Amino acid sequence: MTRDLALLPKGHLHLHFEASIRPLTLRDFAAEADEPVPSWADFADFSDFEAAYGEVRDLIRRPAHLERIMTELADDAKADGVVYVEVTLAPVLQQHLFDDDQEATLEFLLAAAKREEERTGVVIRAMIASARSWPVEVAIEDAKLAARFAGRGVVSYGLHSDERGFPATPFVPAFDIAREAGLLITPHAGELVGPESVREAVEVLHADRILHGVRVIEDPELVAEVARLGTTLDVCPSSNVVLHVVPDLEHHPLPALLAAGVSCSINADDPIQFGPNVLEEYQLSRDRLGLTDEQLAGCARASLTASGAPDDVKTRGLAGIDAWLAA
Repeated sequence: MTRDLALLPKGHLHLHFEASIRPLTLRDFAAEADEPVPSWADFADFSDFEAAYGEVRDLIRRPAHLERIMTELADDAKADGVVYVEVTLAPVLQQHLFDDDQEATLEFLLAAAKREEERTGVVIRAMIASARSWPVEVAIEDAKLAARFAGRGVVSYGLHSDERGFPATPFVPAFDIAREAGLLITPHAGELVGPESVREAVEVLHADRILHGVRVIEDPELVAEVARLGTTLDVCPSSNVVLHVVPDLEHHPLPALLAAGVSCSINADDPIQFGPNVLEEYQLSRDRLGLTDEQLAGCARASLTASGAPDDVKTRGLAGIDAWLAA
């Protein structure tokens, strides 16, 4: 008998808000704007992907659009067996809808998340992320915003966008602000740049989690260090294939990382562009990567224990994982 992965309680820790949009919703927004529906067959590189992401983002033109995305995000999470979502928000991308007021933007998004939590039971918290390719001064303001909302829906602070040519070290002042506010430190690293990017996240930023991080596998000593520290990698298998980080799923390093004792969660990243939702990523990890139910349950555990979820959510979720394995 095969255990039903939809019944496995799990957290979703690497999910960008705009890219959680459903294909039908994207079509509706395009029709409303009288614009063509964005489409893509492949991405030549990360820059091509970012341009396509911008096409999706540009169709989000009203606060009601943000509410619809949040509603469907919660519904999709519940259907996937997700009990906790730590969604990545960048209020700077929607502030034009709120008179360029980032605080008002974040308040609106967090209120929408709270309503959906009450409706569905899926607990939703936010990660505020800054772009590496933007000035450090912008990131510092982002971190200050995140710090003001610590305990009010924001639980982590991250760094995303293109790693190439944009090291994380200059952003230490922003991460210091976030850490002092009690936020988890959750940068992207080890996706487009190799293990040196992961080392920087671990040794300079002192990351609690690393979004992606899979290229650590290229440095066995660093793999051992990440395992020793207990730093969780928020892994997105399909994303890594589509963006040419790995040649195909069968060559993905997730099984090797788990075998080396590295804590990993499984995530969807940008479903509108990469295809699978988080439940499908678990299924692919079982069918194509050969992960056992014990390993999948371990990833689900990591997705809760390494998260910013409330303690009661973690306790219930971990008990549910044990029950799933015992079934």
